[in-house]
Amino acid sequence: MPLLGPADPLPHVPRRVLVAGNAGSGKSTLCLRIAQRRDLRRVELDSLYWGPGWTPRAQFRADVLAFAEEDHWVTEYQYAAVRPLLLARADMVVWLDHPFTTVMSRLVGRTVRRRASRAELWNGNQESSLWSVFTDPGHILRWGWRSYRRNRARVLSLVDEVVVVRLRGQRQVERWLAGPLASVGEERAR
Repeated sequence: MPLLGPADPLPHVPRRVLVAGNAGSGKSTLCLRIAQRRDLRRVELDSLYWGPGWTPRAQFRADVLAFAEEDHWVTEYQYAAVRPLLLARADMVVWLDHPFTTVMSRLVGRTVRRRASRAELWNGNQESSLWSVFTDPGHILRWGWRSYRRNRARVLSLVDEVVVVRLRGQRQVERWLAGPLASVGEERAR
Protein backbone atom coordinates (compact mmCIF):
# COMPACT_ATOMS: atom_id res chain seq x y z
CA MET A 1 0.00 0.00 0.00
CA PRO A 2 1.23 3.51 -0.60
CA LEU A 3 2.48 6.04 1.92
CA LEU A 4 0.84 9.23 0.64
CA GLY A 5 1.67 12.86 1.29
CA PRO A 6 -0.58 15.92 1.58
CA ALA A 7 -0.84 16.52 -2.18
CA ASP A 8 -1.14 12.92 -3.39
CA PRO A 9 -4.52 11.94 -4.85
CA LEU A 10 -6.42 9.41 -2.77
CA PRO A 11 -6.89 5.99 -4.40
CA HIS A 12 -10.52 5.74 -3.24
CA VAL A 13 -13.23 7.62 -1.39
CA PRO A 14 -12.51 7.05 2.31
CA ARG A 15 -15.37 5.44 4.22
CA ARG A 16 -13.71 4.11 7.40
CA VAL A 17 -10.85 6.33 8.53
CA LEU A 18 -8.42 6.05 11.43
CA VAL A 19 -6.50 9.14 12.53
CA ALA A 20 -3.17 8.25 14.13
CA GLY A 21 -0.75 10.41 16.03
CA ASN A 22 0.69 11.16 19.41
CA ALA A 23 -1.34 12.55 22.30
CA GLY A 24 -1.74 16.25 21.56
CA SER A 25 -1.24 15.94 17.80
CA GLY A 26 -4.81 16.94 16.95
CA LYS A 27 -6.40 13.54 16.27
CA SER A 28 -9.82 14.42 17.68
CA THR A 29 -9.95 17.74 15.88
CA LEU A 30 -8.97 16.17 12.56
CA CYS A 31 -11.53 13.39 13.04
CA LEU A 32 -14.22 16.01 13.45
CA ARG A 33 -13.12 17.91 10.34
CA ILE A 34 -12.97 14.72 8.23
CA ALA A 35 -16.41 13.67 9.48
CA GLN A 36 -17.88 17.02 8.49
CA ARG A 37 -16.28 17.09 5.05
CA ARG A 38 -17.03 13.48 4.08
CA ASP A 39 -20.29 12.98 6.01
CA LEU A 40 -18.85 10.20 8.17
CA ARG A 41 -19.93 9.19 11.65
CA ARG A 42 -17.49 10.61 14.21
CA VAL A 43 -16.74 8.26 17.13
CA GLU A 44 -14.55 9.52 19.96
CA LEU A 45 -12.82 6.52 21.52
CA ASP A 46 -12.04 8.31 24.78
CA SER A 47 -15.78 8.76 25.39
CA LEU A 48 -16.29 5.01 24.93
CA TYR A 49 -13.26 4.00 27.01
CA TRP A 50 -13.47 6.25 30.09
CA GLY A 51 -16.19 5.82 32.68
CA PRO A 52 -16.70 8.00 35.75
CA GLY A 53 -13.62 8.41 37.95
CA TRP A 54 -11.29 7.63 35.04
CA THR A 55 -12.19 3.95 35.16
CA PRO A 56 -12.24 1.94 31.93
CA ARG A 57 -15.75 0.95 30.83
CA ALA A 58 -16.46 -2.79 30.61
CA GLN A 59 -18.48 -2.25 27.39
CA PHE A 60 -15.61 -0.55 25.54
CA ARG A 61 -14.66 -3.44 23.25
CA ALA A 62 -18.30 -4.28 22.46
CA ASP A 63 -19.05 -0.64 21.67
CA VAL A 64 -16.05 -0.45 19.32
CA LEU A 65 -17.03 -3.71 17.60
CA ALA A 66 -20.53 -2.38 17.03
CA PHE A 67 -19.53 0.87 15.31
CA ALA A 68 -16.60 -0.72 13.44
CA GLU A 69 -19.09 -2.93 11.58
CA GLU A 70 -20.79 0.16 10.17
CA ASP A 71 -19.93 1.36 6.66
CA HIS A 72 -18.97 4.99 7.35
CA TRP A 73 -16.96 6.30 10.32
CA VAL A 74 -13.87 8.14 11.47
CA THR A 75 -12.09 7.67 14.80
CA GLU A 76 -8.70 7.79 16.49
CA TYR A 77 -6.20 4.95 16.13
CA GLN A 78 -5.53 4.37 19.81
CA TYR A 79 -6.13 1.85 22.61
CA ALA A 80 -4.14 -1.31 21.98
CA ALA A 81 -7.08 -3.56 22.85
CA VAL A 82 -9.09 -2.39 19.83
CA ARG A 83 -6.48 -1.30 17.30
CA PRO A 84 -6.57 -4.64 15.42
CA LEU A 85 -10.39 -4.54 15.24
CA LEU A 86 -10.38 -1.04 13.84
CA LEU A 87 -7.52 -1.66 11.44
CA ALA A 88 -9.25 -4.73 10.01
CA ARG A 89 -12.18 -2.52 8.93
CA ALA A 90 -10.38 0.74 8.08
CA ASP A 91 -9.72 1.70 4.48
CA MET A 92 -7.38 4.59 5.32
CA VAL A 93 -5.12 5.85 8.09
CA VAL A 94 -4.33 9.55 8.32
CA TRP A 95 -1.12 10.01 10.28
CA LEU A 96 -0.44 13.27 12.10
CA ASP A 97 3.35 13.06 12.17
CA HIS A 98 4.01 16.49 13.66
CA PRO A 99 7.39 17.45 15.13
CA PHE A 100 7.90 16.55 18.80
CA THR A 101 8.01 20.21 19.87
CA THR A 102 4.67 20.91 18.16
CA VAL A 103 2.99 17.92 19.74
CA MET A 104 4.30 18.62 23.23
CA SER A 105 3.45 22.34 23.13
CA ARG A 106 -0.10 21.49 22.02
CA LEU A 107 -0.41 18.82 24.69
CA VAL A 108 0.82 21.12 27.46
CA GLY A 109 -1.45 23.97 26.30
CA ARG A 110 -4.49 21.72 26.05
CA THR A 111 -3.84 20.15 29.45
CA VAL A 112 -3.39 23.51 31.17
CA ARG A 113 -6.53 24.98 29.53
CA ARG A 114 -8.64 21.98 30.46
CA ARG A 115 -7.39 21.99 34.05
CA ALA A 116 -7.77 25.75 34.51
CA SER A 117 -11.33 25.76 33.16
CA ARG A 118 -12.21 22.50 34.93
CA ALA A 119 -13.62 21.31 31.62
CA GLU A 120 -15.63 18.12 31.76
CA LEU A 121 -14.08 15.58 29.44
CA TRP A 122 -15.80 12.17 29.33
CA ASN A 123 -18.40 10.93 31.75
CA GLY A 124 -17.74 13.66 34.31
CA ASN A 125 -13.94 13.35 34.32
CA GLN A 126 -11.57 16.32 34.47
CA GLU A 127 -7.84 16.71 33.92
CA SER A 128 -5.88 15.81 37.01
CA SER A 129 -3.89 18.35 38.98
CA LEU A 130 -0.95 19.80 37.06
CA TRP A 131 1.28 18.89 40.00
CA SER A 132 0.47 15.22 39.46
CA VAL A 133 2.73 15.27 36.41
CA PHE A 134 5.54 14.84 38.96
CA THR A 135 3.91 12.00 40.90
CA ASP A 136 1.74 10.09 38.40
CA PRO A 137 3.68 8.05 35.83
CA GLY A 138 0.48 7.79 33.75
CA HIS A 139 -0.09 11.55 33.59
CA ILE A 140 -1.00 12.63 30.04
CA LEU A 141 2.08 14.85 29.71
CA ARG A 142 4.42 12.03 30.72
CA TRP A 143 2.53 9.62 28.47
CA GLY A 144 2.84 11.98 25.50
CA TRP A 145 6.57 12.34 26.05
CA ARG A 146 7.20 8.59 26.38
CA SER A 147 5.00 7.42 23.53
CA TYR A 148 6.15 9.72 20.71
CA ARG A 149 8.73 7.41 19.09
CA ARG A 150 6.69 4.29 19.72
CA ASN A 151 3.66 5.83 17.97
CA ARG A 152 5.73 6.72 14.92
CA ALA A 153 7.07 3.17 14.60
CA ARG A 154 3.56 1.72 15.04
CA VAL A 155 2.12 3.76 12.20
CA LEU A 156 5.03 3.16 9.83
CA SER A 157 4.43 -0.57 10.26
CA LEU A 158 0.93 -0.17 8.78
CA VAL A 159 2.04 0.88 5.31
CA ASP A 160 1.88 -2.70 3.99
CA GLU A 161 -1.68 -3.16 5.31
CA VAL A 162 -3.62 0.00 4.50
CA VAL A 163 -3.36 3.34 2.69
CA VAL A 164 -1.53 5.75 5.01
CA VAL A 165 -1.59 9.52 4.48
CA ARG A 166 1.30 11.17 6.33
CA LEU A 167 0.81 14.81 7.33
CA ARG A 168 3.74 16.65 8.88
CA GLY A 169 2.62 19.97 10.31
CA GLN A 170 -0.59 21.99 10.23
CA ARG A 171 0.05 23.41 6.75
CA GLN A 172 0.07 19.90 5.34
CA VAL A 173 -3.14 19.08 7.23
CA GLU A 174 -4.87 22.10 5.69
CA ARG A 175 -3.49 21.29 2.25
CA TRP A 176 -4.76 17.73 2.43
CA LEU A 177 -8.21 18.72 3.71
CA ALA A 178 -8.65 21.32 0.96
CA GLY A 179 -7.05 19.21 -1.78
CA PRO A 180 -7.10 15.40 -1.93
CA LEU A 181 -9.80 14.86 0.71
CA ALA A 182 -12.10 17.50 -0.76
CA SER A 183 -11.70 16.35 -4.34
CA VAL A 184 -11.75 12.56 -4.03
CA GLY A 185 -14.78 11.15 -5.76
CA GLU A 186 -15.53 14.35 -7.67
CA GLU A 187 -14.02 13.06 -10.89
CA ARG A 188 -16.42 10.10 -10.81
CA ALA A 189 -19.41 12.39 -10.25
CA ARG A 190 -18.69 14.47 -13.37
